Amino acid sequence: MIFGLGALLFALLVYGPSLWVRFVMWRHSKQVEAMPGTGGELARHLVERFALEGVTVERGQPDQDHYNPAEKIVSLSPRVHDGKSLTAVAVAAHEVGHAIQFIRNEPVSHLRQKHLGKAFFIRKIGTGLLLFLSTVALVVKIPHLFALAIGLGIITMLASALMYAAILPEEYDASFNKALPILEEGYVPRQHLPAIRSVLKAAALTYFAGALAEILSLWRWLRFIR
Repeated sequence: MIFGLGALLFALLVYGPSLWVRFVMWRHSKQVEAMPGTGGELARHLVERFALEGVTVERGQPDQDHYNPAEKIVSLSPRVHDGKSLTAVAVAAHEVGHAIQFIRNEPVSHLRQKHLGKAFFIRKIGTGLLLFLSTVALVVKIPHLFALAIGLGIITMLASALMYAAILPEEYDASFNKALPILEEGYVPRQHLPAIRSVLKAAALTYFAGALAEILSLWRWLRFIR
């Protein structure tokens, strides 16, 4: 009973933020007819307004909104690029906020380069250890070795999530020092600003929440072994 409650609490702690992000994005995804333009139109307008030289806006893959600093591309998912929802305009402004950071070479723009590679490396090491130790545990039939594999997997994924946490200042800057002041100028009806703030907070937490949620993928290995 205690173990079951502990497992449920752990699952809520690591997956709860991701659920909240998805809920906020979905809650404010309804089209707002009073919106002056789509997310893509807003992004292109802001690129021109802030003279972000070389930056382009493209209609990207579903659920993949990001700014690519190497290619200077603001890539917006179809729902954001073509949508007139609060989620669409807030996410579009957030991604343009990243473009502003990098074009201006602001200190926060260096966080991604400093920590994201480490996050990928740690995750790769953790996955490799999990595969190796769990395979050995299956062959030699040592349950404690499998438990060690799961423990190491959790530790490395938590470490990876911490690397994403280190990038949060960059994400919050894009949301609340860039996107929000812009949108408050009249780009969205004032009564919608509280919702815009919620979406911008969700946008800032997206990658960190996703990194935490990936920890639950370890349970697939438990089910496989069983």
